[in-house]
Amino acid sequence: MASASQKATPSSCCGDAASSVAREAAAPPSNAVVSAAVAKDWTGSVTEDRRDDQRVAPKKIAMASLVSEPSAKNASAAGIPIMVRPQSRHPLEPLSPAEISVAVATVRAAGATPEVRDSMRFVEVVLLDPDKHVVALADAYFFPPFQPTLLPRTKGGPIIPSKLPPRRARLVVYNKTSNETSTWIVELSEVHAATRGGHHRGKVISSQVIPDVQPPMDAVEYAECEAVVKDFPPFGEAMKKRGIEDMDLVMVDAWCVGYHSEADAPSKRLAKPLIFCRTESDCPMENGYARPVEGIHILVDMQSMVVLEFEDRKLVPLPPADPLRNYTSGETRGGVDRSDVKPLKIVQAEGPSFRVDGYFVEWQKWNFRVGFTPREGLVIYSIAYDDGSRGRRPVAHRLSFVEMVVPYGDPNDPHYRKNAFDAGEDGLGKNAHSLKKGCDCLGYIKYFDAHFTNFTGGVETIENCVCLHEEDHGMLWKHQDWRTGVAEVRRSRRLTVSFICTVANYEYGFFWHFYQDGKIEAEVKLTGILSLGALQPGEVRKYGTVIAPGLYAPVHQHFFVARMDMAVDCKPGEAYNQVVELDVKVEKPGENNVHSNAFYAEERLLRTELEAMRDCNPLSARHWIVRNTRTVNRTGQLTGYKLVPGSNCLPLAGPEAKFLRRAAFLKHNLWVTPYSRDEMYPGGEFPNQNPRVGEGLATWVKKNRSLEETDIVLWYVFGITHIPRLEDWPVMPVEHIGFVLMPHGFFNCCPAVDVPPSACESEVKDDVKDNGVAKPIQNGLMAKL
Repeated sequence: MASASQKATPSSCCGDAASSVAREAAAPPSNAVVSAAVAKDWTGSVTEDRRDDQRVAPKKIAMASLVSEPSAKNASAAGIPIMVRPQSRHPLEPLSPAEISVAVATVRAAGATPEVRDSMRFVEVVLLDPDKHVVALADAYFFPPFQPTLLPRTKGGPIIPSKLPPRRARLVVYNKTSNETSTWIVELSEVHAATRGGHHRGKVISSQVIPDVQPPMDAVEYAECEAVVKDFPPFGEAMKKRGIEDMDLVMVDAWCVGYHSEADAPSKRLAKPLIFCRTESDCPMENGYARPVEGIHILVDMQSMVVLEFEDRKLVPLPPADPLRNYTSGETRGGVDRSDVKPLKIVQAEGPSFRVDGYFVEWQKWNFRVGFTPREGLVIYSIAYDDGSRGRRPVAHRLSFVEMVVPYGDPNDPHYRKNAFDAGEDGLGKNAHSLKKGCDCLGYIKYFDAHFTNFTGGVETIENCVCLHEEDHGMLWKHQDWRTGVAEVRRSRRLTVSFICTVANYEYGFFWHFYQDGKIEAEVKLTGILSLGALQPGEVRKYGTVIAPGLYAPVHQHFFVARMDMAVDCKPGEAYNQVVELDVKVEKPGENNVHSNAFYAEERLLRTELEAMRDCNPLSARHWIVRNTRTVNRTGQLTGYKLVPGSNCLPLAGPEAKFLRRAAFLKHNLWVTPYSRDEMYPGGEFPNQNPRVGEGLATWVKKNRSLEETDIVLWYVFGITHIPRLEDWPVMPVEHIGFVLMPHGFFNCCPAVDVPPSACESEVKDDVKDNGVAKPIQNGLMAKL
């Protein structure tokens, strides 16, 4: 790797101060140049999704028995979704309802027999992210604001293709008859003749059966499981023993079994439900989680929807109805609401400061694209900062929350097996809310809808799923000259992009905040209802908190994984990033520290993947900086963005804990890998009933690939340890957790120095000035002077 002085180019500064710093030309890598062949004919460049190639010993299954070749004749347009021109939708836009329908119809029509087609259940239909050079071409020449500088210069000028490559969808399909999971890649522009009397517009690029996996569960399966359990006669008898005659009171929450032994192997699709009982069946506001039913063991085959195992192991009395169990307003709760809360209105008389064109957002020099997937929920693409004369400066290519794990700390049944992978087993996006204006968000709001497939292949839409709005965030910066009394102060505002989902009893809000000083904050807000256990009379457990008579809340942890495909000052095709770890050290007493007060920041370059398995250390103020190896600021330092941890923790479990087989990525707070498009999920794509130890990140990093100058991906694992309080019942006030991406030498001075004063600040200034002369302050200090 060449030195910084050999490869560095200066970043811009506040104003034009950087114009005097010479920029040395750095030759782009060979893969940065878009070849003429690729540019002229996109059909010759096919990028397969290799996410499934890492599977151990793929099953030798002849896909010819499952897939029939479609005819090449053109299909009629009558009664089918109309596909738009390939270049009319940006390559990163989420799939439209029409595209989802086309992808589903294409896969279903490819089924060899009616039985195969009827057995298809569609777990996920999602945009297959295009290659980064395709995104660069789209942003450069096909979509506003048209940024040709994104592409490297070539002799004879740039080669502009006549159109972009067709968009592609990736599908995860579960066969309910054969219990097989397959993945499909469908191109969304080819027109083929239809089968079964219908029509579709798509082309199957590839399909593969994935052995020994179970895909995420679906809401339809959860509802069917509840009905099956309620109709099971031995279950009804067990409820009667506990004084429950009305089965409408019973709630059955199907939980994935995880993997604890060979009995949980993915050869069967299994669930072990948790049981709860409402107090009043005629009250829709009733908190059913206030009365857990324990002592009953149930195992359900989710493929055939039959109860495989049932045992009434221990008669635990049903907890008495807690008078404080409900959380709704006023009389519906059995209480009285506060009467002294005055309205708080957010008014933006001139409208918002952001601009939105489709899914492209611009605000206060930031620009990015909004995406959404059924698994991750909100995805932020192509994050960049418009830095004056320096132009558009990339920061990251893709940001999202890719997994979360909630392990419980009670060794008793059923709590020891509660270790949900809420993204990989359920899907954060599929469980998202339709947000209501004035409640979840305030002010001038732009909403984005989310579209996804249901289990049978229909298209469902969550209206107002993603919220985009501005928030006042207090003071941005301030200084008052104590001699003159003149003060300069600026208020901070931030742009917030968010969505909220419910997974069983818990709610999670996922937020990305963009600030005027160049910071990006990732925040998760946790709320909802505690998952409780029932106690025997006189019983006390040290693994939780007693909430009410007969009720206790087990201790547990919440872990989240943010995947950040970084691109600090890197144009598409450039791979000039590295990661350094910074720790603060105390200087040893001696000649260099005669006053014993010295400390300094020590940097360490993380050269390989195994070196980059790191943990937080608040005692040394540890953080990590992603730097561009070829761009410097006006002082000659490499430009960068640093990851500043918030509060964090590690799993409070022994090394042999069963959930760590599937969640080995929780063992460290930071992982760093070079970009690979098939490495998307830290526990592998299918964590549900996964028997393989350490699949995902823990396996990928064993390659020990170089990180000294590459396309960097950060995997930040952050968590919270929840020791429940009485104040968390009946509904938990929001807990906040997250981290910050902060510019570190990226700018030449404070990037927020140009934020204008607000109207009220200008009025205050007028009060302290008289014809442009500052009024003196008559205070004690000035009197002494």
